[in-house]
Amino acid sequence: MRTTRVCHIITGLSTGGAEMMLYKLLSKTDRTSFDPEVISLSGVGPIGKMIEELGVRVRGLGMQRGLGDVRSFLKFVHWLRRCNPHLVQTWMYHSDFIGGLGARLAGIPVIWGIHHENLDTRDNKFSTIWIAKTCARLSRVVPTAIICSSKTAARVHTAMGYTEEKMLVIPNGFDLSVFRFDPLVRTVVRKELGIPPDAPTVGMIGRFHPLKDHRTFVRAASELNRYAPNVHYLLCGEGVTSQNELLTSWIRDAGLSANFHLLGRRDDMPSLYSAMDIASSSSRGESFPNVVGEAMACGMPCVVTDVGDSAFIVGDSGRVVPPGDPRALARAWSELIAAGPDERARLGEAARRRVMGMFEISSVVQQYENTYRRVLDGVQREARA
Repeated sequence: MRTTRVCHIITGLSTGGAEMMLYKLLSKTDRTSFDPEVISLSGVGPIGKMIEELGVRVRGLGMQRGLGDVRSFLKFVHWLRRCNPHLVQTWMYHSDFIGGLGARLAGIPVIWGIHHENLDTRDNKFSTIWIAKTCARLSRVVPTAIICSSKTAARVHTAMGYTEEKMLVIPNGFDLSVFRFDPLVRTVVRKELGIPPDAPTVGMIGRFHPLKDHRTFVRAASELNRYAPNVHYLLCGEGVTSQNELLTSWIRDAGLSANFHLLGRRDDMPSLYSAMDIASSSSRGESFPNVVGEAMACGMPCVVTDVGDSAFIVGDSGRVVPPGDPRALARAWSELIAAGPDERARLGEAARRRVMGMFEISSVVQQYENTYRRVLDGVQREARA
């Protein structure tokens, strides 16, 4: 049986939703049928090192920011021709644009990946919006298919001008053998962080970025503190540290320095979810947030803002509130705290069952692999015609 060589091209391999989905996809890929390789337009990064540990080759192109690095682009096309994959899969706008053009120059069919939903000018760089709009115009001729991580992303990009008949939705997936609640770890992590065993704890995982809207999270905590001063708040992600002067000033002004735990970037996500009572997302924009699915897989009821596919992911197992509304966020937290541990456990079990039935990683990987087969079958039929 022939092994299909697939080259994954991604903008970078620092921590992020698309980067983690690529890692999870590669960790479960059928290596008897598919031989993957990864090219990062920038550096290898922490996720790249994790991918290398899977036995997958990772190349860091070191491309400069912007689109004027012609030498690196030509080097990239040369690499593609040398590894000669049967198929290219790109991830995120910059790699869709650069990887798509490079694959076409090398004569290789390409599938684009869209993992973004909010294109508000307040939250995105001009270059990001420009590339997204340019890709919309190129979508008729460059990609053979376009994989979106959420229904919302597909709808938004179709309205922008992306070719609708090429769109398909494959959600992010989660490994339930990795993401599961552990009561012993819960005790250890709470002791490590100085959180009392019976203190209600609300957590949010996410890098410090305007789209994640940590400001609304802190304002919601200030609202809740008026009648529930014993609640603790666990924040984790790139830039979410005590050295972040803006974030710490918000917390200090709210009088909640003793209640907040700023952990920065961590790799022990299942342990942190186990330490929470409620997982939350205050984002102003998402496509398919990995952190919500991970928390649900760990049996955590979630309170999320109604952005991207967040409400669809949570279903009836949590609460959904409008973005940018700290009072609504605080009210939803309060409801789940007041519901008590038994009701939260029931909701958490429902959340895990929902992930198991709809977003389990092996079934998601199978959707990717089936898409690769359909695309290559179509290319071969066209070649024979």
